[in-house]
Amino acid sequence: MNKKTVVLNAAKMNYDGNLDFSILSDDVTVYDDTTPEQLLERIQSAGVVVTKEMPVSGDLIRQFPDSVKIICEAGTGYNNIDLAAAREKGIIVCNVPSYSSERVAHTAIMMILNLSSTMQTQMKMLAKGDHSNFTKHLQVPHVEVNGKTLGIIGAGNIGRAVIKIAKALDMDILVYTRTPREDSDGIRYVDLDTLLANSDYISLHCPLTPQTRHIINKETLSKMKPSAFLVNTSRGALVDEPALIEALQNGVIAGAALDVQETEPPADDNPLYTLDNVILTPHMGWKGLETRQRLVSILDGNIKAFFAGNPRNVVS
Repeated sequence: MNKKTVVLNAAKMNYDGNLDFSILSDDVTVYDDTTPEQLLERIQSAGVVVTKEMPVSGDLIRQFPDSVKIICEAGTGYNNIDLAAAREKGIIVCNVPSYSSERVAHTAIMMILNLSSTMQTQMKMLAKGDHSNFTKHLQVPHVEVNGKTLGIIGAGNIGRAVIKIAKALDMDILVYTRTPREDSDGIRYVDLDTLLANSDYISLHCPLTPQTRHIINKETLSKMKPSAFLVNTSRGALVDEPALIEALQNGVIAGAALDVQETEPPADDNPLYTLDNVILTPHMGWKGLETRQRLVSILDGNIKAFFAGNPRNVVS
């Protein structure tokens, strides 16, 4: 079988040069980045195409050479690849569903703890030379998370990892998921409106689909507590960003922590950079070295399993 492998945008994963893509194949070509205009030329005669959050449209896939048998998305989300076009061409698409579950869960919990202590405001005060939190009583809100209600939207690998840690912090858990489940072990499965109305923190952990795009919008934000916080470590487009900014500016909700944004990176004039009630990070949840090394290892396993006739993590 044709094991020629092309990695189209390695710099997305290997920005520090510490990853080894040579384990993927004896014949692997690695490009730091690839434009849509370069893509078809670069995959000629390849059997395996590797991408990371790179849009691969149906128009492009329909022009893929017949040699391409598998597209490997080097990540959990695969909404960037036209699965219908891949099926038309007989191309398998696989992903890496659980390489970063714990690390992203840690990021979500870190954000919840920082929001509970208004850490972003405290750091800004120090940056401005304002030491009043030290010379006076603490000037910002600082609350416990134990006994507070955490709403989880989407209970896949990452959502369940967040639940595990939140339970250790003695938080009450509400879950909204497309797959109905029975309440168990202190976890209540509820409809979306119930979760929105009763959660002190809401953390998003669902894939981006036509059904979940902008699941957080002006209407759903209005159903949240004014004291509630939104955390998104999943996909930026789960949130209608202009609606969120308006809600944050007008006190509809208390604040937000966003490791993902609708456009990455956000434009320089995006208000999210400067709002005092926002924690903004650069999609860092999956970017730790150990996490990325695990990603390449699982990616290697996906490719080897395909050539062994037992493809795994197939999403197409």
